[in-house]
Amino acid sequence: MNSTAATASFPSSPTYHALIRRGALQHGPRTAIVFGAQSMTFTEVDELSSRLAHALLGCGIAPRSRVGLLLNNGLYSVPLDFACVKSGINRVPLNARLSLDEHVRMLQETGCTHLVFGADLAERAQALDAALPGLSCLGLDTQVEGGQDLMRLAQRQPTTWPEIEVRPDDIVLTLFTSGTTGTLKAAQHTQASYAGVCRNVLLNLLPATPDDAMLHAASMIHASGVFVLPFWLRGARTVILPSFEPGLFLRTLQAERITAINLVPTMMQMLFEHADIATTDVSALHTVIYGASPMPRAIIQRGMQLWGQHRFWQYYGQTEVPLCLAVLRPEDHREELLDACGQPALDVEMKLVDEHGHTVPTGTPGEIAVRAPSAVAGYYNASEQTAGTFGADGWVYTRDVGVFDAKGYLFLKDRTSDMIISGGYNVYPREVENALMTHPAVRECAVIGLPHEKWVEIVTAAVVLHAGQQVSEAALIAHVAQQLASYKKPQQVLFLQEIPKTAVGKLNRKQLRDQYRQPR
Repeated sequence: MNSTAATASFPSSPTYHALIRRGALQHGPRTAIVFGAQSMTFTEVDELSSRLAHALLGCGIAPRSRVGLLLNNGLYSVPLDFACVKSGINRVPLNARLSLDEHVRMLQETGCTHLVFGADLAERAQALDAALPGLSCLGLDTQVEGGQDLMRLAQRQPTTWPEIEVRPDDIVLTLFTSGTTGTLKAAQHTQASYAGVCRNVLLNLLPATPDDAMLHAASMIHASGVFVLPFWLRGARTVILPSFEPGLFLRTLQAERITAINLVPTMMQMLFEHADIATTDVSALHTVIYGASPMPRAIIQRGMQLWGQHRFWQYYGQTEVPLCLAVLRPEDHREELLDACGQPALDVEMKLVDEHGHTVPTGTPGEIAVRAPSAVAGYYNASEQTAGTFGADGWVYTRDVGVFDAKGYLFLKDRTSDMIISGGYNVYPREVENALMTHPAVRECAVIGLPHEKWVEIVTAAVVLHAGQQVSEAALIAHVAQQLASYKKPQQVLFLQEIPKTAVGKLNRKQLRDQYRQPR
């Protein structure tokens, strides 16, 4: 069953499908994508994505079916995404850093019968093929035993767009996030909502022009990827790196005359500590966007010292309503506002509510609720979670607590969940706790995030062992790493005699955090 949230009524607007077509028609011979020494024009991206779309349909994948994508950043990232939109397919991106078990669960829970994978992830695709006998694996310039090479199939296909019916409420992207307990959730973007994300970026962060170029080093399946469509629409370049390495990032920034970048705090800190930072030519760079997790003051102050206040833009957002719900503009990067999220985005309604859903007065903390055209259509096959987050009147309840000051600036006070944000990645305590509890020596545990100069927060496990049992910190960390993605494993373990509990016997993570958290 597909759970869809009731959404507010917004004026009709172009679809994701229509915006791809506009960019292709308007900017044909211009360079659209750069990946290392390789590049593609708008026409080449358009033609390849059409060939891939026909190839996907030719493999028996019907429009509106869900297809898993296992792809690192590369030359095919954008053409494959566009191919899915052109064929009416609902893509389900898989973070390559996750474990085999996590990938299996994601494909099973979304009912994917096909997986498209990159050549560098062929080993994982082969493992998934073995774990899921009904899965059909399609490689990009590669193939698994018994599978097919989608690129080879695409070569024989036409460059015309497939003739499909496009509806504004068609689901085009099912993007996994996690719940407050670590339960997997898959947020569903529609043709209309993804076009709304494009509009949100152009309205609030940067009105891209043909002279712009954005450098992507973070995974393009999340926040970094939402900048592709706005830049495509405006005839600007998308420059892609396989991953984030500070030296290569700075060299590319200079060589490609990059005008805009999007960073999480950890990436920004690593850049500003690199030996080449002072000698890198950033004269073309006019927009430095950051978000995804709270920014330590020392990092943004260092950035403004090096590159000037006029370049920096902060956004506060949610997977469920990307990209920016609030924006702190360059002129607002003043000492008294550096802890603020900014002011609500132009196309976003925002209110702060109490536990009864009533709007709270200015200066009073409340849960942040928002309503915007970019909101997803609920979670896939999760009616209870959808009902708890998405109101019938279109409001999305973020579970973040904020407060407005007298001038309308939003300050984030706390998270109603216990989510940990480490290096820009979300880690949910219950998931790590469940992995720890499978170790025979562990009697009980609680996982919290503690401040860290580089990663913003690090995953910290408080553990109580069974009487007479002994186990090392390294052994427990390795035990978790066998079950979960590497970034989710604890960075440190606290061995305790007792873990604090609430009055009703629940783990009291807040008390534990307060006990061990040191001032930044």
